[in-house]
Formats: sequence, C-alpha cells, structure tokens
Amino acid sequence: MNQVFYRKYRPKSFSEVIGQEHVVQTLTNALKSGAVSHGYLFSGPRGSGKTTLARLLAKSVNCSNRGSTGSPEPCNQCDSCREINEGRNIDLTEIDAASHRGIDEIRELKEGIKFSPTKSKYKVFIIDESHQLTKEAANALLKTLEEPPAHAIFILATTELHKMIPTIVSRCQHFEFRRLKLAEIIQRLRFIAGKEGIKIDPAALEMIALSSGGSFRDAEGLLDQAAAFSGQADKKETTISAEDLRELMGVVEVQKISRLMDRLAEKNAAQAIILLNAAFDQGADLSQLVIGLIGHLHATLMYKIGGEQLHDPLSDGLTDEEFQKLKERAGKFPEEELRRLINLLLEAQQQMKSSPIIQLPLELAFAEFCGI
Repeated sequence: MNQVFYRKYRPKSFSEVIGQEHVVQTLTNALKSGAVSHGYLFSGPRGSGKTTLARLLAKSVNCSNRGSTGSPEPCNQCDSCREINEGRNIDLTEIDAASHRGIDEIRELKEGIKFSPTKSKYKVFIIDESHQLTKEAANALLKTLEEPPAHAIFILATTELHKMIPTIVSRCQHFEFRRLKLAEIIQRLRFIAGKEGIKIDPAALEMIALSSGGSFRDAEGLLDQAAAFSGQADKKETTISAEDLRELMGVVEVQKISRLMDRLAEKNAAQAIILLNAAFDQGADLSQLVIGLIGHLHATLMYKIGGEQLHDPLSDGLTDEEFQKLKERAGKFPEEELRRLINLLLEAQQQMKSSPIIQLPLELAFAEFCGI
C-alpha cells in the first residue's frame, strides 16, 4: 500500500524542516549543549510542523549515534531512530488529547512515567491538541510537569494557546510556530512532485498552496488527491492542470465571483441571484462559492484600508494576477458597504448548514444588501 505524501515525506532531520528556522535553531543548540528541557510547548497553526518537530526532538535525544558525531541531527540508522520513523518505539508515547482528554488517560501516563525507559535514554510523551485536556487531566499533568522524573520529556502541542492553563505554559519552554508562507508551501509541493514524477502546471501548484490555509499537511494531502484524480498516481502521461484542481476541490471560477461582486456593487439583487442560481445549476459547490466571495471581499477591504501591504494570499486565496484585477474593482465598494456585505455573508454561511434550500440564505443576504 502506498503511503500518503504527508507521511512519506515527513522530515526525518532538522535540516529538512521548512519555515520554522527559529525553533530549529534553538532546539539544535540545546541538543549540542546538552541543555534539553523536560517540558516543551509548541503552539501555532495546524499543519505548521509542531508534531513533526516533536518527533524529531524525541528521535534526537534517544539517537544512539548522535553523541559520537557531535551533531544535533538524528542518525536515522540506529534501532531507536528506525523504530521512531516506523512508529513502533515503545519509549515514545503519542497522545491525541482531542480524543483522549480525560483524567484516566493522564493517570495511566503518570503510572507509565514511574518506570525507566525500556531501551532508550528518555521516555518521551507527545500530547497533541493539549488544550483539549479536561481541567482535571490538565491539573494532573501539571503536577507531573512540576516534578518530572529525570528520564521523562514532555512535548505539548496546541493550536489554541489561549485555552492552555497558564501554569502549564509557565512550566514549559514555549515555542511559537508561525504560519507558513505561500512560497515555502509551493517549494515543498514542487519537491514532492519532482520526487514522485508528477507533472503539474505551476498554476495548479499555486492553487493547491492557496487552498491549504498555510498547512503543509493539507497541501500535501491535496497534491496526493490531485495525482490520483488526474491519473498521475498510475504514472499516466498527463499533466495536472488548474482546471483539474477546480473540479477536484469544487472551487468556483474567479470570473463567476467577480461577476457576482460587480452585480452586488451595482445593488442589482435580481442579477446577483440569477448568477448565483446559474452557478448552482452548473454544479458549483455553494459553500465554496461563499468562501471565495468572502475571500474576495476581505481582500478588497484590506486593500482599501492598507493598500498592498495588507495583501495576504493564504488568507484571501488570490493569485497575484487575481489580486491585480481585484484592485481595479475596489473603487466600486465603499469600506462601510464591504463590511456590511461580509457580515451578511458570514451569517448566511452559518444558516446554509441548516437551510432546506441551500441557496436561500445567500439570496436573502443579496436582497438585504441591495436594499430589498
């Protein structure tokens, strides 16, 4: 069975990590000097590399050959490194707090900590989405972090730092992971495509990166899907195009969104609703359409507020070419009207989830915006 790309190409050394240089440098310096902490907290957006770096740290502290080389990098050859790469190292415990969040799981973890590592120097515990631990579980974990055994290392990961108990944060070395840049995601996708022999248009690569929301994992998953969708997984001589991606992801063409914006700027509710229903009849995913429309309006508002310095491709999902066209249209919308329309669409987006007629909330939002 073929491995999915995000598992197959997960970095196996610190030098392969992209986009978190500040974290990598601090961790590798600690490994070189032997100043490894017993508690770490990695916070940041999903798919930014938190669990990847947690596994790399676990691998390095237990690498049998690292001491002889003086390098912070794991050798990836010793038994410990191979077992971690293959997900079968008994001294590495990974807990998903989203599904194992109760006091019983933490009590079980505390019992396991009492015993020395079976084969390794350290027992390493990675707790993902640690903000989802119950209050009782978090307090139990806190007691362990306050008096950790010498052979234990805890690495907590979270996407929602504000939900963490402050005393847990204070007991850990805290590293903030930044959201990845568009160019970094495209670079990574191009590398994987080259390794896999996948032929893909640059526009399609950019579309995948823009749709990832800054997550390597999501971007690699989309590339994997695109390869299967286009026949590339079977090594057929085809090239993945932007049109293939639109069909796969249900992305609504930019031209349709642009025409909708023009009609709304004119306060022409009837024509806006006609365009909406025509897109629906042609098979457009209305949930994707409203996401695209909100993205365009958000980009327009940010441009009017702060010019090009507020253009964020990963936030609004626009290529540079699409953004240039959007700038030309920005004068049609006053700022106050943009804010009002965005709020109406955000409300409609929620209402669509329970509406018996999926387009009805959007139709009502268009009508209200146009003064009907």
